Amino acid sequence: MTVSKNTGIKRILMATFNSYKGIRYSFFNEAAFRQEFVLALILIPLAFLLDVSKLERILMIASVLLVMIVELLNTGIEAAIDRISEERHELSGLAKDVASAAVMLSLLLCAFVWLAILFL
Repeated sequence: MTVSKNTGIKRILMATFNSYKGIRYSFFNEAAFRQEFVLALILIPLAFLLDVSKLERILMIASVLLVMIVELLNTGIEAAIDRISEERHELSGLAKDVASAAVMLSLLLCAFVWLAILFL
């Protein structure tokens, strides 16, 4: 087992750079992530303009960011599955379908949070 020489600030900087690469890849290669990014550019500033409580604003923003987080995880799962094998396999399809379902549920949660805060 080798020990990583990246510790402290260097490790944080490397992790930040790797995160940037992941977001950049997803933005330029995943249409769904681009759409969710644009949605975030609209909804997050809107959350600051609306007359809602601090907690409601936090929930609104968190629900938008959760969609993006789940989409990034979905992309990672798809990439890992495709790396293992390009051939069709029932379990590979299941993994991709379940990851896609997680994205859908995060979108439904986001819509529910926004609609509940704005209209209930």
